[in-house]
Amino acid sequence: MDENTKQKLTVPAGDASWRQRELYRRRREWFWQFVVFALVLGLVYVFGQNIYDNLQARDIRSGFAFLQDRASFEIGESLISVSSNDSFARMFLAGMLNTLRVAVVSIITATILGVIVGLMRLSRHPLVRLLGVAHVEVYRNIPLLIQLFAIYLVITEFLPDSFDPIHFGSWAMLSKAGLQFSVPEYLWQANLISLVSAILCFVLVRKTLIKRLTTLMASCSAFLSAVALACFVWVAVGFCFGWSQPHRDGFLVVGGASATPEFITLWVGLTTFTSAAIAEIVRAGILAVPTNQWMASEALGMTRLQTISYVILPQSLRLVIPPMASQYMNLTKNSSLAVIIGYPDIVSVGNTSIVIMGQALEAIVIIMMVYLLLNLVIAVIMNRLNASVIAAPR
Repeated sequence: MDENTKQKLTVPAGDASWRQRELYRRRREWFWQFVVFALVLGLVYVFGQNIYDNLQARDIRSGFAFLQDRASFEIGESLISVSSNDSFARMFLAGMLNTLRVAVVSIITATILGVIVGLMRLSRHPLVRLLGVAHVEVYRNIPLLIQLFAIYLVITEFLPDSFDPIHFGSWAMLSKAGLQFSVPEYLWQANLISLVSAILCFVLVRKTLIKRLTTLMASCSAFLSAVALACFVWVAVGFCFGWSQPHRDGFLVVGGASATPEFITLWVGLTTFTSAAIAEIVRAGILAVPTNQWMASEALGMTRLQTISYVILPQSLRLVIPPMASQYMNLTKNSSLAVIIGYPDIVSVGNTSIVIMGQALEAIVIIMMVYLLLNLVIAVIMNRLNASVIAAPR
């Protein structure tokens, strides 16, 4: 019980002097809060006015009106069609989508690899445990920038030329030009059908399982079922309506889809670097579960895999999810190193815009807002997941 509550309980309600003191205290608190707020606004105004005056003195254009101007530069790859005739706004959108693309893919693969390596570190087999330790110690202790340089060197120097790629049947080709792989002939239709199927599967399976399992276990099972169904539908569309397979046409590779060396480098680097930290988080969460849970599972005749899947991992999530959220945010921010290897992310587009327009402040603000937005979305999702885990019965 705090002091204010004690005073309210001990002081008579009709004590006018106490009421006056309480009113004076509240007014004083509000006054000082107003003063601090006014000072902050004043500092922001002075800072902004100083920047504006300096820009005007140097005859530097300010404001975000340049976003509607013609960009007059190209980017190597994009999820949407862009050209030099498009506006800066569309170029920034393409850069943001490239950042989102590599971040989402890397988060998924880093999580899968991190969980596997974390379980390897707890394995009873010494060789498997040694491989898990090696993965963590190597990738965790080498700076990400050095890893990106090393991966990019391997791709661009040691892989064969695009004239003589490594073939994986007629389905994929790997060379210095990147990875070309087969996709359904009607790609966007296949993606849309897969997405709709996954959403419906998630809703129906979760609604069915939530009557027998906890909310968390039902959601996880529904998610895995939705992913499996989406992959099956995507492949089925390809087999039903045909595949667009990569093949050489003179000096070019046509057909299918491709992943550039820059994307592959960033994806692999972010995955391995972040998976090392995730592996330690998973290992620590599993070790935090009391040993009597292991013994009780063995007494019930459960295998080690069943024990980990149904008993240990669900309980360890209470400790695993909060630091995992931080790792996902770090991965998203670390994707800004893409500019070093030439991947056209939001930072690369911003740097090019600065060179062309000279409006560094506005471009930097846009970049900051993009990363802030992405990390806030990650925080909201992980907080909701953490709340569901905490609310789940033990």
